[in-house]
Amino acid sequence: MHHVPINAATAPQPAGGYAQAALVSDASEWLLISGQIPETPDGVVPDNFDDQATLAWANVKAQLAAADMDVGNLVKVTTFLSSRDFNLANRHARQSALGDHTPALTVIISGIFDARWLLEIEALAAR
Repeated sequence: MHHVPINAATAPQPAGGYAQAALVSDASEWLLISGQIPETPDGVVPDNFDDQATLAWANVKAQLAAADMDVGNLVKVTTFLSSRDFNLANRHARQSALGDHTPALTVIISGIFDARWLLEIEALAAR
């Protein structure tokens, strides 16, 4: 798979660790990752956003690993935040999880299924 981040010069530039678009070619397999929640397998949900974000990203990475992929295979990520107050902390958590990789990205402020969860992350990966 070949992944090229796209940021058109005639449109707003991304602010922090993502691309405005992702051009994917030669992909033969796609992994659609359902919303990953900030919960451990035994049901523990951390109390603060930073720990929840770290855990949600760990759960995304676990799904990738189960498919023999890693964050470099991500081409699109959608993050649902329970509040705009978490915008910068979310950016830092995402950049920490992805390093230099820049998939296409959307962040949505919304009500989330479980009131304990401060975020949920779904993703699309390819190879």
